[in-house]
Amino acid sequence: MSATSITPSAARALSPGAIALMLMLCLSWGFNQIAVKLVLPDVPPMLQALARSSGALPVLLIIGWARGVKFFERDGTLWAGVANGIIFGVEFVLIYQGLLYTSASRAVVFLYIAPFFVALGSYAFLGERLRASQWAGLALSFAGVALAIGVPQADVDAKVLLGDLLIVAGGALWAATTLIVKATPLIRAPAEKGLGYQVAISIPIFVMAAWFSGETLTHMPSALSLSLLAYQAFWVVGLTFLLWFALVKAYSASKLSAFTFITPLFGVAASYFIMHDKLTLAFAAAALLVIAGLYLVNRPESARAEVAPDPNV
Repeated sequence: MSATSITPSAARALSPGAIALMLMLCLSWGFNQIAVKLVLPDVPPMLQALARSSGALPVLLIIGWARGVKFFERDGTLWAGVANGIIFGVEFVLIYQGLLYTSASRAVVFLYIAPFFVALGSYAFLGERLRASQWAGLALSFAGVALAIGVPQADVDAKVLLGDLLIVAGGALWAATTLIVKATPLIRAPAEKGLGYQVAISIPIFVMAAWFSGETLTHMPSALSLSLLAYQAFWVVGLTFLLWFALVKAYSASKLSAFTFITPLFGVAASYFIMHDKLTLAFAAAALLVIAGLYLVNRPESARAEVAPDPNV
């Protein structure tokens, strides 16, 4: 592929429907952060992750069965799917371990470095070429996230920095799962099958992580905790991750990932309405930075951009 060519999905502009879906996904993921926090007093983090994947797997199987997906058909996706499942599981282990050392606000900022990894990986492996204005848009969006969360923070010691590094590693693995879908036969697999690899393989990883961490349930979770666990399993992983997987197959990985910058802003807003956290003028300024960054990233490319021919046509 030439230096100026881009893949068909990279050239494809986000449709209004795709943008609406991404906004809904980011809203769901932003609230999910609040859900995890509310459940923690009843269910420790690795057991939460285990419950989430265990609950999501039947949802994926039912949806796939209704749509005629052949989960066990040989289609060349096995090894890519297994690798993506292992990365998916380790990603969340790193994120949850990082949260033991660093604050949630710092974790959110460092996790959402992931779009930079996606952009770099898309440039190196997928043939996507980001213009200078698109790189500037990513930077603006990240600056908006940082402003909304309120970094930098004082009293940062070695443990906090270790937690930051674990979160960054988790963000890098999040980006890796996106890139593997785009660069392997998983791009041709049904979304249910691709996500099924991740969810199914993550279950034994979370079992081992929970056992190694010594996590146990000390009491029966409350009705609120159980309902929020169901939200995480059935809606977040079972449905929104499935929609994300389908969008990644159809559109530019870097452009879609740029939208995830909105997620922590929704998280801050959810904290205000649900947990009564203070909402400052910095949030409004941060929202403007994120919106400006997304405009730069998703602005239509010039007519001079070349599109690589589809070998299957």
